[in-house]
Amino acid sequence: MSAVLIVLALIFVLFVATGAYVTVKVVGAAKRGVDRTVNQARRAVEDSTLKARSYARPGPHGEIAGLRLSLRSSMRATQESLAARAGDDGGLTESRDLFRRLSVHGHALDDELRRLENDPDRAGLAAELPALRDRTRKIVGAADGLRHALRDRAHHDADDELDELSRQIDMETGALRHWAPAEGPEPAPQPWPAAPTGPDADTVAQRWDDGPAPAPGQSPPPLDQARPAPHPWERLLKKPQEQPRPE
Repeated sequence: MSAVLIVLALIFVLFVATGAYVTVKVVGAAKRGVDRTVNQARRAVEDSTLKARSYARPGPHGEIAGLRLSLRSSMRATQESLAARAGDDGGLTESRDLFRRLSVHGHALDDELRRLENDPDRAGLAAELPALRDRTRKIVGAADGLRHALRDRAHHDADDELDELSRQIDMETGALRHWAPAEGPEPAPQPWPAAPTGPDADTVAQRWDDGPAPAPGQSPPPLDQARPAPHPWERLLKKPQEQPRPE
């Protein structure tokens, strides 16, 4: 009885632990989904704000907002391209490392541009703009080049796979349309059995005649006896020939 209670207690504990594990996983997945949605919404709001500032605030402040928008859009697009091919292409390790290093410079520039958006010194901003444009151009150019290379690599891999698939389909199509019979040696003619010898030779030969075959153990009749009896008309026709000739 005590063993049964122990087993039931263990089963109960197992169910409780499994339920807790599943609950933690579900809550974690839901939290990640919420965080992802919040981040996407925040990025969309920030991008919309930067776009509005780039048009609504002429001068250095509007240009800085445009630089931030260009930087964020390029880096985000390249990051998504790398993430999309991370599981399919194992040769992108170095590309991910390079983009990680590039992201350090991109985040530093984005933080600097964010601070300068509210700087009231328009003259100082105008003096710093050439250097900010150059840094933005280098980072955006590197991110765009990496993204374009990823796109070209994906197209090349897809074209190679499609060419190989087309070649295999062409081979299979030719095999399906090849319905000619397979050539092989003609069958040799079957030899006739050798003529029998011994006491059964006459019996076997008799089977090829019109008359009935002799019974087993009985020798075949002579050729004269084996002939069929003459027809009565034959006897009548032969009678005149059998009459004695006149002397």
